[in-house]
Amino acid sequence: MKFPVRLFLLSLCVADSAHAAMVAKNVDYDVGGKKMQSVLVYDDAVKTPRPGLVMTPDWLGITADNLALAKQVAGKDYVILVADVYGLDARPKNPDEAGAATKTMYAHRDDLRARINAALAQLRAQAGNAPLDGKHWGAFGFCFGGTATLDLARSGADVAGVVSFHGNLVGDPAFKDEIKAKILAMNGGDDKFVSDDSIVAFEKEMRDANVDWQFLNFGGAVHCFAIPSADGKVPGCKYDARTAKRAFARMKEFLGEAFGLGG
Repeated sequence: MKFPVRLFLLSLCVADSAHAAMVAKNVDYDVGGKKMQSVLVYDDAVKTPRPGLVMTPDWLGITADNLALAKQVAGKDYVILVADVYGLDARPKNPDEAGAATKTMYAHRDDLRARINAALAQLRAQAGNAPLDGKHWGAFGFCFGGTATLDLARSGADVAGVVSFHGNLVGDPAFKDEIKAKILAMNGGDDKFVSDDSIVAFEKEMRDANVDWQFLNFGGAVHCFAIPSADGKVPGCKYDARTAKRAFARMKEFLGEAFGLGG
């Protein structure tokens, strides 16, 4: 019976080493005198160079749950920089603090654009230190992070594709769109935070900007449908495993096409 036990222990060691290969490294920098700390996430056991993505989390910002989600998405396919757009001195601990932080950012969209572009620059700077292929760049975000991701595209950032999960679709008329990226915006069909008028305005914005864009509405889903830690405690915000699976599959296919790498 010793041999099977030995095999079992070996399997545990292999599992532990595989888990340990997923790393998360703090990346510190300044934007306009504001100290920022984003987090670089990737599987160090896989040496194949791969695309780099900027991920902007939901309104809670960089949390253990959002880092876990970044690791899940990164897998063996991407190197991800989880973007800090609030600043190191602002780490919301509850929905009230998160609401105040996003309110500030919505009131200062120029700062939001500067910070999300700085995060992209920091990701690019990691080429040589992380398994980045140095050619394929993209971005995605959730809720408020979806808005930040769309603003990255609106600013004219040189990325191939951006994906918004249940993000606020409203742009800022103070800025002129200079979109180079392909855009995929995914929304819950029953999301009470995204109005029909904002959808119509977003679609017009995309048409006027002559963008390669897609908008998907998932029937029955509400806000936060792609966030596993969304437990429904915030009214109108709940995870939907079926919709999330569909949405992440669609993102992978979309980015593969945007990068010219297949689905």
